[in-house]
Amino acid sequence: MNVFLSWSGERSKRVANMLSDWLSCVIQTCRPWVSTRDIDRGALWFSEINDKLQATSIGVICLTKENLNRPWILFEAGALAKGLDGSRVCTLLIDLKPGEITAPLAQLNHTLPEKESIYQLVKTLNSSLASGGLNESVLEKVFDTYWPQFEIDFQKIIASTDSKNIESTSIQP
Repeated sequence: MNVFLSWSGERSKRVANMLSDWLSCVIQTCRPWVSTRDIDRGALWFSEINDKLQATSIGVICLTKENLNRPWILFEAGALAKGLDGSRVCTLLIDLKPGEITAPLAQLNHTLPEKESIYQLVKTLNSSLASGGLNESVLEKVFDTYWPQFEIDFQKIIASTDSKNIESTSIQP
């Protein structure tokens, strides 16, 4: 199962890359796709992203205060939604609370960087595999095994990308 990981900005990019590695361990049949890693050098990046968005029915938008209203995030969220028939578009709120999210992203199911919330995201991804997914008791054990690594890596990213640095390096519209 392909999972599109959307990001914009340094903090969001680091979380997307970490999440890609982590999800690959928790659900080994999961194939996270991150533009920074998965677009071949010399490829037309917009075409690659567009093709992947067309072919993917589940995505995680890594949202920060920095990128909340960035056009690219909104474009990718809309492309992933595709009418939401069988698509799943989840947000991972990195340094935001659900009340800070406005339309159109406010209508999505938000994930917080907390154990129970991340577990619900993992369950959603696993259920997208239908009969190829892990049994729930196995999923829970694998999740519990890898959860401490998620916490450590996430906190390192937050600590190394403080909001003052983010604000000074972000491009203002």
